[in-house]
Amino acid sequence: MSHGAIIWSELNTRDPAGAMAFYTATLGWTFHDVPLAGHTYWLARMEDAPVMAGIFDLRRPEFDGIGDHWLTYVGVDDVDRRVAEALALGATLIRPIFDVPGTGRIAIIRAPGGAVVGWMTSKED
Repeated sequence: MSHGAIIWSELNTRDPAGAMAFYTATLGWTFHDVPLAGHTYWLARMEDAPVMAGIFDLRRPEFDGIGDHWLTYVGVDDVDRRVAEALALGATLIRPIFDVPGTGRIAIIRAPGGAVVGWMTSKED
């Protein structure tokens, strides 16, 4: 992971099956489901290679009112420190910083102009 590089794109949707059908038909992607914190997450692949994208199911009460959208993740060297800097510059934290076991530490922020982005410090192997 390189600090400042785009490392992941995630489709957040209430219709994972429909989304997978759409991207399979239009882009040729296939999907592999993996368990994630008691739910299912789908990893996108193209000709057996990772696409660096996944599908997250928004059908949970904590995501009520959030529409389907693509979310870009940027790799950062220290998510806690970088979020503190962003907040000092007028950003807002969308939800508390959280850890995804085996993946990394993640923050979802709204930049001062209103754009939402994910920042992640990857878990060391």
